[in-house]
Amino acid sequence: YETVIGLEVHVQLLTRSKMFCSCRADYQSAAPNTRVCPVCLGLPGAMPVINRKAVEFTIMTGLALNCQIPDYSKFDRKNYPYPDLMKGYQITQYDLPLAVGGYLDIRVDGRDCRIGLERIHLEEDVAKLQHHPSANGESYSLVDVNRSGVPLMEIVSKPDMSSAEEARTYLMTLHSILQYLGVSTVNMQDGSFRCDANISLRPKGNTEYGTRTEVKNMNSFHSVYMALNYEEERQRKVLEEGGRVVQETRGWLDDRDVTVSQRSKEYAHDYRYLPEPDLPPLIADPAWVKEIKDRIPELPPQRRDRFARQYGLPEYDAGLLTGSKDFADYYESAIGEKKNGATLESFAKSVSNWILGDLSRLLNAENSAISDSTVTPAHLAELIDLVDSQTISITMAKTVLEEVFSSGEAPAKIVRDQGYTQISDSSAVEAVVSQAIESNPKALADYMEGKENAAKFLVGQVMKATKGQAKPELVNTLVNQELEARKNNAPSAPAQKGREEEEMLWDSI
Repeated sequence: YETVIGLEVHVQLLTRSKMFCSCRADYQSAAPNTRVCPVCLGLPGAMPVINRKAVEFTIMTGLALNCQIPDYSKFDRKNYPYPDLMKGYQITQYDLPLAVGGYLDIRVDGRDCRIGLERIHLEEDVAKLQHHPSANGESYSLVDVNRSGVPLMEIVSKPDMSSAEEARTYLMTLHSILQYLGVSTVNMQDGSFRCDANISLRPKGNTEYGTRTEVKNMNSFHSVYMALNYEEERQRKVLEEGGRVVQETRGWLDDRDVTVSQRSKEYAHDYRYLPEPDLPPLIADPAWVKEIKDRIPELPPQRRDRFARQYGLPEYDAGLLTGSKDFADYYESAIGEKKNGATLESFAKSVSNWILGDLSRLLNAENSAISDSTVTPAHLAELIDLVDSQTISITMAKTVLEEVFSSGEAPAKIVRDQGYTQISDSSAVEAVVSQAIESNPKALADYMEGKENAAKFLVGQVMKATKGQAKPELVNTLVNQELEARKNNAPSAPAQKGREEEEMLWDSI
């Protein structure tokens, strides 16, 4: 069998007001049912008005994803009877959306893949149900209407993906592009970026699609990956046992790592689409569309290629840095703080190493965003200059970075106040080298037997004893000199053998 996957991505747009009324769209932190009016409550006689900014953001997204923008589009009513739909229908777009066609290029396992798009359309979000258990064991649900009417853009892919890894890469690439465009917060945790997946299996070589299931309730890239892998195996097992896959909607349960049936899957005719009579058609002025296109910023693929070309970065580094707009902006700000000294390429690689390495580690530990980091781009550039000038070692620089991250103070001030300057006096290091060798007889014995890695271990012990302040090159030289001296002054093999035999004799006595 081969797997066929198509994704429907819902993106809440970053507008100040809702899609068809003037209620504020910042509902996440608001008390329940405080961002409401007769329009989003679905009261009789309320008239919707189109949010121009939401239309603009949808057109901008379509242009960034290589879509065509039709001259004419319209809104429709999609009817269904769920309790989170206040009017009993949703205002959306059906046969004439704002953007059609298009594609997104992704790279998976070294392969370049082009994922086609069916359409991008604009609609309103629905209310939110909150389910609660009661004291007598029965459950009840409350409806918060704050989310109802928030602008929602739906990006529908073609069924061009054949694995969970392709689907995850597609989502991550799309997420990055939307972040660069600034059309959404694309925060999966608060529902600003949501994904429904359609997946089916068919015998290899067949051109007809198999029966598909829709998978919902996936709130992270990892959840999408796990849910699609699970559903692929579930359907494969059903088919191999001679069963029939049922067209249905299934929900992903993160705590159990399984999908479960929720309801039978509807067809388009079940929704009884009809043109929205209270809204006029949308006529996209070509001059306005061109003006929107001219405002599209440099997107991740182009920025990645420029980073590799302009700064000499490996493709891997450039891809990681430009995957997040905040990381890429921080990186270029740090590059702008470069002083005279190291070449641009060398400095650029050092900045990349620190951001992707130790700084990311600290940010992840605190669950912090790089845009809020106390380590400013100027701080990072200053830290790199301290290492390049051999004022501090790399080991000490890691300690300094942690202190900058905690306090927000400049690296040079921390080095000066804490006395972290690098020790380059050989006489001050020699005693520590001797102590390290005496305290680690096994490492000395290993070196005597030709295991040269023992020297690296002892260098690490000296650096640890000096709290990273000793100059690494000096420590390496002194450790090797001392080990060679001891090796040359060691008893010869026959003498050593004679001593061992004598000790065995005395032990037997």
